[in-house]
Amino acid sequence: MAVYNTPSDAANTAVRAFLTAVGEFYYGSSFNTGNGKGEKVWNEIKEDFGNRCAYCDSDSKLQVEHLVMFNRTEYGLHHPGNIVPVCAACNKRALDENKKPVPWDEQLRRRNALATDEAIMSRLDRIHTHIKKYEYPHLSYTEQKAIAVIAESLYTNIKSESQKALELYKKLDEAFVEGAEPRNAADSR
Repeated sequence: MAVYNTPSDAANTAVRAFLTAVGEFYYGSSFNTGNGKGEKVWNEIKEDFGNRCAYCDSDSKLQVEHLVMFNRTEYGLHHPGNIVPVCAACNKRALDENKKPVPWDEQLRRRNALATDEAIMSRLDRIHTHIKKYEYPHLSYTEQKAIAVIAESLYTNIKSESQKALELYKKLDEAFVEGAEPRNAADSR
């Protein structure tokens, strides 16, 4: 639970809701990993990886990892073909020299710096097989750009609406609330 919420938090949530809806459009079904059919699919995905981290093979508590990140910079869809189970340590993407998160395959390599090439290739192959099994959509450049434009517009509009709501509240407070009644129970005594 967030301790401090900003308009950016609301905007990012809206983008993730949009990416979930697009993922479900391509999947042809709801995909809530917390219950119902979506939870069953998530459990099958974990079993496909032996209930171990897809990146480092750890058997610690598993989390959902979106291979193509589920955010407004990579626009990965919430879709069974785009999620794998990972441990908490692997679910924190490393950053490149430009302070941008690395792609999933680079994350896997970095988390396995001491592993043999054979072990790394085996994990990469398993993930590629998973992507194909769940038919993660191969989006054309045009489709990717359309998703990016819509997501960016959604993000900007939600942030803007939050600021407009604050400005409206200030005007209403000034016009109707200020001086009309005590602001809290302590002021009314």
